[in-house]
Amino acid sequence: MIWQKKNLLGLEELTAEEINFVLDSADSFKEISTRAIKKVPALRGKTVANLFFEPSTRTRMSFELAAKRLSADLVNLSPSSSSLVKGETLIDTVKNIEAFKVDIMVVRHSVSGFPYCLSEFTDAPIINAGDGAHEHPTQALLDLYTIREKKGKISGLKVAIIGDILHSRVARSNIWGLTKLGAEVILCGPLTLLPREVDKLPVKISFNFEEAVKEADIVYLLRVQKEREKRNLFPSLREYANLFGLNKYRLKLLKKECLIMHPGPVNRGVELDPEVADGPRAVILEQVTNGLAIRMAVLYILSGVPR
Repeated sequence: MIWQKKNLLGLEELTAEEINFVLDSADSFKEISTRAIKKVPALRGKTVANLFFEPSTRTRMSFELAAKRLSADLVNLSPSSSSLVKGETLIDTVKNIEAFKVDIMVVRHSVSGFPYCLSEFTDAPIINAGDGAHEHPTQALLDLYTIREKKGKISGLKVAIIGDILHSRVARSNIWGLTKLGAEVILCGPLTLLPREVDKLPVKISFNFEEAVKEADIVYLLRVQKEREKRNLFPSLREYANLFGLNKYRLKLLKKECLIMHPGPVNRGVELDPEVADGPRAVILEQVTNGLAIRMAVLYILSGVPR
């Protein structure tokens, strides 16, 4: 297929064919990281701007590495040392960055919809690296890639997403990606951590951990995002862990071939006990590895959009 979109803002707006195109493209880019010299000239002469207005380790570093391994030039914006602290608006900041003739902007922001807004003010392709509680498309793409790599397919699989769904942009992107590729998704968590519009999503709902995971092919644990909570939505982390955490005893509830996933960072002892997070059924570090291949593929694909 020929990729037609200028931006990657979310998986809700992508077709199954477009999602599979990114996943298929990532195969060749993953191989690059196994070479002695981990670099190709695919984006030589291009410039990628990383605009991260929220803290990030895995996403930011993987986008930086992806750009460098494709031989692109890279610039990073650090909000705390930029003209934003002098009162410059975000839009003026971005317009000034565009004036440097950058080719792609990677944007993370705490406000849902900010990358969409930004795309109206710049001709450069925008990659959404996470916007508020809305979407995180490249995280979902790397999750889909990992599932397909480990299971050989996505269609027909049952995926249980457990935890803080209310604040999770990862959950939303995965719901769209998984269901478009034919998986069945069940959400499980405290009622207070489910979004109001959950009944409009193509998912099943459960409030019982054992029920949610018993037939699952994938159990995807979400981080409890205390930094996004405006009020106490559950009594304590200990109670949350007792009801919705995965420990070595609850591991027995899962099918033997069930994979355990987490977008990171892991709150050890809350969503996952250490022996489970570091165990053979967890593919958390493989998700990180695959994130680099996916982000290389996305940068390459968007760099070729006519504009």
